[in-house]
Amino acid sequence: MLTTLRRIILEFSQDSELESALRRMVSQVKLAMNTDCCSIYLADYQYQHFVLMASDGLSKESIGQTTIDFSEGLVGLVGRREEPLNIANAQNHPKFIYTPEVMEDELHAFLGTPIIHQRKVLGVLTIQQKETRSFTETEEAFLVTLAAQLATILSNAEASGLVSKYTQNGQWLKPLTGAAGASGVAMAPIMVVQLVADLNTVAIEKCQDIAVELQRLQQAIEKTFSDFETMSSQLGTIISDNSLDIFEMYKQLLDSANLGGEIAKKIHLNWNAESALKLVVDSYILQFESLEDEYLRERASDIRDLGNRLLLNLQSLNAVQQSSPEEFILLANDVTASMVADFQHQGLKGIVSFTGSSNSHAAILARALAIPAIMGVERVPYSKLDKQLAIVDGYNGELFIAPNESLIREYQHLIVEEGALFDKVFEIKDLPSITPDGKAIELQLNAGLSHGFEHSKNTGAVGIGLYRTEIPFMDRSCFPSEYEQTLLYQKVLAAFPKQSVTMRTLDVGGDKSLPYFPITEDNPFLGWRGIRITLDHPEIFLVQVRAMIRANAGHGNLEIMLPMISSVTEVEEAIRLINQAYYELSLELDTAHAKLLVKPKVGIMIEVPSSIFQLKELAEKVDFFSVGSNDLTQYLLAVDRNNARVSSLYSSYHPSVLRALNYIAEQANQHLVPLSLCGELASEPAGALLLMAMGYDKLSMNPHNILRIKWVIRHVEFKRAKIILSHALTFSNAKQVHNYINEQLELLGLGGFVRAGM
Repeated sequence: MLTTLRRIILEFSQDSELESALRRMVSQVKLAMNTDCCSIYLADYQYQHFVLMASDGLSKESIGQTTIDFSEGLVGLVGRREEPLNIANAQNHPKFIYTPEVMEDELHAFLGTPIIHQRKVLGVLTIQQKETRSFTETEEAFLVTLAAQLATILSNAEASGLVSKYTQNGQWLKPLTGAAGASGVAMAPIMVVQLVADLNTVAIEKCQDIAVELQRLQQAIEKTFSDFETMSSQLGTIISDNSLDIFEMYKQLLDSANLGGEIAKKIHLNWNAESALKLVVDSYILQFESLEDEYLRERASDIRDLGNRLLLNLQSLNAVQQSSPEEFILLANDVTASMVADFQHQGLKGIVSFTGSSNSHAAILARALAIPAIMGVERVPYSKLDKQLAIVDGYNGELFIAPNESLIREYQHLIVEEGALFDKVFEIKDLPSITPDGKAIELQLNAGLSHGFEHSKNTGAVGIGLYRTEIPFMDRSCFPSEYEQTLLYQKVLAAFPKQSVTMRTLDVGGDKSLPYFPITEDNPFLGWRGIRITLDHPEIFLVQVRAMIRANAGHGNLEIMLPMISSVTEVEEAIRLINQAYYELSLELDTAHAKLLVKPKVGIMIEVPSSIFQLKELAEKVDFFSVGSNDLTQYLLAVDRNNARVSSLYSSYHPSVLRALNYIAEQANQHLVPLSLCGELASEPAGALLLMAMGYDKLSMNPHNILRIKWVIRHVEFKRAKIILSHALTFSNAKQVHNYINEQLELLGLGGFVRAGM
């Protein structure tokens, strides 16, 4: 039976049409189990019923037409009980419902099992027989095993475009869903954009004349460099923050010392320019896509974007060949930063990408341009979407296709309301982040997400709470020198001359390996990473710390933060090395420059649970604590939020997480250690209120969230936030916390922020 089971599942998964796959499967099951009927019902949660999708044994006319309410019949009972139901004579069962159109009068024996994926009933698989009998344990086990394997395939069916979300008359039943990339709402026709030049289509070929190919490459690089200059210049008239750093990174990668040089080396090996470009770009993409860190994994899209733009210019094609409507929602398989730049001045109202996440540079640009965006949307064939009127809900990550009049009116009202709210929020840009009853909270930037640095004063931030130093280490072929690092850090420190800039030492390891320093581990999140790797390689740590301290000369605003601390010993060793670097520089520099050196404050990231239980000892060693809420949540809940099977369990509002955060704040206050938090929780209105009430005096976040959080803080009294926190800590699950804080935000007149922050 195992061979039969494997064959049925394999053939089902390989079929490109769900309907035909279901038809073949029920026939195969009927034959394999020697029964008179096999049927499959799929759940429709909008209408709260099961739909008969395929059957070999019931009336063909009833397929797609017969429905059974979740609360009715034997099929409904299987779904509610979430376990198999084996009945010798179904028609005598009190829950049996006679449905004449299916023609099952002669069928008596019934065995049904639920198809469940991640606790959700997707459907019910049944077999029936004319003979009055109970099915054997072997038969029941076979059907249960088959249903369990079907569950995973069916859960992916919508994402693969196999399950239609529209009815036969063209009306869409429910929205397509994805990740909220940029908040806001937009309504316009969809314009599908496909790549003019695609590296995936390039065939690897040798060249005849190396000099000619090098010349072609140089011309393409110069044209591509010019393209990015133009994009940056055009966007610079609209926005002036870190989101434009992506084009600076692209230009630097084109340099002969970086990606451009690597392509030239491939040409010298007799590959033509297109092939050399593909070989180099593909190797970078493979490197980035293998990373666990979601942000760094998204850099694969940036490299692909740069590579396709270079290919475009190698082949002398036009970047944009299709005309666009007056207003439109851009939809593509992978919306890139350059694609946004190409279309942003042509009536672009919204962005929908089949791939990517909120960390992609397309999403970062969309937020800077205030263009609603949804990333990683479940796939539907382009032909079903092109030119369709659509609504992009960038708050909830929903795309409504061909909306009805009621939905159109609802979202038109929201668009007007949102515009008014944005204008209000922008008015407080230069005002302090302080509650009505006088509690001040510093709002700082999370920075270092690109080759450049986030230094925009338009965000209303006061310094940098987390500067990630990994990117300069990642997109190159060797470790950066002390001089190269010093120049970069000087620019960052100079951007906030009177405010603190907290630089995190190199945080790489098994999940963020460097191209020139690969690490392979079975469990990278629990492996050689963060402070562990830099302490094992003091030559890397010392060079970086020396560069930081040298760059701080004349600025005096540097703070150094150590990642992934799990013990006091690690802190002691790191501080010893930092002191060593400081004194070495003091001796090396002349008297005038040595006087400018300032010994930086040193703090640690609280993200490994073990550090929570050593806060007293750690407080004696460091100058400040900074909680990394994203990793701390993952470690506390043992949930990888990038794993689709368990990501729904990830929540920073889980009572255990909130209580841990509150305990950290209490300990920091008791031991008089300044405390900050950098993570997504800080960028959500509800999270910011709870953290403020706990005692977190600094919150660090992405630039686009600062004004929103500042508005909330300025409109909620600190004593009110303390009351909200005291109630929130009493709940037993994250959903209860969400619902309660939603209600409180509504009562405080901040209902408009519920959509944007929860």
